[in-house]
Amino acid sequence: MKKWVEKFVPEKDLFFVEEKDLSLFDEYLNGALVVPFEEFLKHSSYKQIQMVNSYTYWNISSKAKYVIVAHYSWITNLTEEARKDIFSIQYKMGRGMILPLSLFPSGDSIPPDYIIREHEEKLVVIQHRMWEELPYQIKEAALLAYSQEWDSWICHDVLDDSPIHIRKYANTHTTISGSNCLSATLFAITAQEWILKEWVHHETFFYGLKNANYDVTNDEMRAGDVVTWIDENRVIHHASFYIGNSLFFNKNGQTVFNPYKIIRLNELNEQWGQYRKITYRKK
Repeated sequence: MKKWVEKFVPEKDLFFVEEKDLSLFDEYLNGALVVPFEEFLKHSSYKQIQMVNSYTYWNISSKAKYVIVAHYSWITNLTEEARKDIFSIQYKMGRGMILPLSLFPSGDSIPPDYIIREHEEKLVVIQHRMWEELPYQIKEAALLAYSQEWDSWICHDVLDDSPIHIRKYANTHTTISGSNCLSATLFAITAQEWILKEWVHHETFFYGLKNANYDVTNDEMRAGDVVTWIDENRVIHHASFYIGNSLFFNKNGQTVFNPYKIIRLNELNEQWGQYRKITYRKK
């Protein structure tokens, strides 16, 4: 939890805006960088996995044309009206780190300037400086509640005869962003712990299966198999490792809030059933 609290909010404040929004903040832009969105996505400084996950790049609206990149003190120099405007725009752009006020144990602990109301709900727009100034207990409680919005903590006991490396990580969280379903599955078949910390993409995953001597099977599942869910273009959307008795070692996403946990096949099918299921087995 201490690692979550430390790393949840990146040091750089990012604000995603449409072209028409820039003029609202003209008098403040001299103290920030205005980065075209397409350039932003290609920029190595902004590709760090923690920034990707905290700001939830995948949720950003297609209307975003620029990113205001600012020092964490920049937001404090805006007028109250300008600050409310840019926070409301962030909500509409789909930016991450905007949490319901209800997740915080004490609303009085949140500076009023960082609370907005959208669709009758009060929301907290988290920025680096305000996060640093919150009491640790408030941050911890908020992240505990927030993490369960990503993935429930309901899980099943790992089988006693599962491999030791699976039992070590079953039903735990990571402190490092990036590990996803594909790295978790490759870890399960190789027992290489360092792979568990990687952000693996689908072509790399298929090479991993091949190098571990796994091939497609049409037989009934058995312990040690890998199950994948792919679309019509053979792009993999999910993978999981079968430990037996309809149970899988699984990770549903790339954030620290997605645990390595033991779940049942029907739970996987509920989430990924729209895709074609292919099973791989070690030769």
